[in-house]
Amino acid sequence: MIKYAVLLLMTSIFAIYANAQLRLPAMVSDSMILQRDRPVNIWGWWNGAGPVTVLFRGKQYIAKTDNQQRWQLQLPATPAGGPYTITIQAGNETKTIHDVLLGDVWLCSGQSNMEFIMGKLTEKYPKEIANAANPYIREFQVTLQYAMHPKEELNGKWRVANPANIGSFSAVAYFMVKALYDKYKVPMAVIKSTWGGTPAESWISEEGLHDFSGYLERYHFYQDSANMNAAIKRERTETSLWHSEAKAGDIGLLPENNWKMNDFPLGKVGKMQVPGFWEKYGLKEKDGVVWCKKQIEISSSQAAGNAWLELGMIDDADSTYVNGVWVGSNTNKYVVRKYQVPAGLLHPGTNTITVRIVDTDGNGGFIAEKKYKLQFTDSEINLSGDWQYCVGNTMSALPVASFIKMSTQPITLFNAMIHPLIPYTIKGAAWYQGESNGGRPGDYRQLLTALIQDWRGRWQQNDFPFLVVQLANYMEIVNEPGESGWAHLREAQLQVTEDLPNVGIAITIDIGETYDVHPLNKKEVGERLSLAARKLAYGEKRIVASGPTLATYKKLGNGIALTFSNVGSGLMAAFNQPLQQFAIAGSDRKFVWANATILNKKTILVSSDLVPNPEAVRYAWANNPKGCNLYNREGLPASPFRTDCWEKKP
Repeated sequence: MIKYAVLLLMTSIFAIYANAQLRLPAMVSDSMILQRDRPVNIWGWWNGAGPVTVLFRGKQYIAKTDNQQRWQLQLPATPAGGPYTITIQAGNETKTIHDVLLGDVWLCSGQSNMEFIMGKLTEKYPKEIANAANPYIREFQVTLQYAMHPKEELNGKWRVANPANIGSFSAVAYFMVKALYDKYKVPMAVIKSTWGGTPAESWISEEGLHDFSGYLERYHFYQDSANMNAAIKRERTETSLWHSEAKAGDIGLLPENNWKMNDFPLGKVGKMQVPGFWEKYGLKEKDGVVWCKKQIEISSSQAAGNAWLELGMIDDADSTYVNGVWVGSNTNKYVVRKYQVPAGLLHPGTNTITVRIVDTDGNGGFIAEKKYKLQFTDSEINLSGDWQYCVGNTMSALPVASFIKMSTQPITLFNAMIHPLIPYTIKGAAWYQGESNGGRPGDYRQLLTALIQDWRGRWQQNDFPFLVVQLANYMEIVNEPGESGWAHLREAQLQVTEDLPNVGIAITIDIGETYDVHPLNKKEVGERLSLAARKLAYGEKRIVASGPTLATYKKLGNGIALTFSNVGSGLMAAFNQPLQQFAIAGSDRKFVWANATILNKKTILVSSDLVPNPEAVRYAWANNPKGCNLYNREGLPASPFRTDCWEKKP
């Protein structure tokens, strides 16, 4: 009986160990970079008996699991260096993590402009991509997911910067850490946790939103899976039906018409300029399907070679044909269309390009300020100019504004894409977001403040450096002074940097694009972020880290004198032009364009003969303030501002 009992006990112990599993979070894996000079956390899960042992740099560290089978320990502060290996043992399992560096870890988060990858910039930055090999720059990209409750795990993988991997790196984050690496020669890590089209409240915890009852009510409503599933089902059904009806009623797809191959019918053809929206050319408020055609002449040598068709960006979805043959499609209006033309499809003489565009809402057509061309090996044909169009099907707009995307709901992205990161020690955070809050900027100052305080409290790393990208110029240019949601949001972003300690800003009012919410000049954004990092995170107190920001103002004669901070070597008017985008108003609150003169290194006088007794000044107060040109002599643009707090006219 004793022998049997001993055998049974040994069998049970063997079974426990045989079924035990040592798991590590995705972040604790090969090629990771740990934060230098600070204690760092290593954690995981072990469902067996006994301790977990971690071996690092010749020393042994012991951890015990809690009642959730989770373990965590701290490795001591370690200088920059590596590569090292970390060995983790539990029971009869051993896991070894290879190629570990110690350096600086930056959490880079926000929406699509932080998400925007280097792979979309191959034409703009070919040298930077070709020379991207640097084993000391790495990125961990968090896989997209949302959750209605905080998660402990996420998916992702560390990648080392090189020409093969760089295409998936965040462009802004890469250029930021590359500038920091070039300056300090310390390994640099990016944790990229981003999701396009998401508002700030999605990235804040439930506790962090305690002052926002409306957001909490919405979150709790969708925590009920029945409510969430009903919303998702409704939107999927409505979207599917809309597209099915659009296709079924598209007369251009009828066999007798076959517009991808045949000409448009006489009497139904319109003309439009490309790039441009068809609303400007006779199709006002037209949603549904519109076909567009252009004929081009090509030579024998062009027909014999390779060709790429580039059609800028199309609002919303396209199916594109060359000589009746499909060459590509895309449903995302923010993606550049670049399609390879199959060999032998082109022929000498007249060739036809046909684009079937499906527009769900808003404007439809070809977005300006992009390239429209047929590219050959050693020549190109410009496709801008006159195109024909013909309506395939007219539809009511798809009510996308009312759709409830779970990734845009409060707290959902914090739960899934921030909470699992929190044990990982970081140097600081960079935040590029705000576009999705631009239509309701009133609470953004409080939201961004809540986000920063929430993250800092959870990481328990004091007031770690937090860097904010101010929204770039975007949307239609307005010729007269007026109100602007994006201007209000930029103001909120700047105010947060002044309200909270150790928060910096990268001002980008000069590098946006009128028709593209994703400006391509990501290098400048990243390098301006690096200036803020150098001041806040690396202690370069004398560095000029941003453009001029308004400090004080006072009436002076019949004008208003403005004094600025962050002037560096002094204020200047850029582009060999007088200062522009200054507006002034009296007690009637009617702003008019004003004259602005630099009085000295820090001061500008603003006045207008139309306003003899001024009370307020605004600068670059527009969604897209074309021509704003106040800079410091270090080449950094001034932040938009206002001296008033007039939300509405009396």
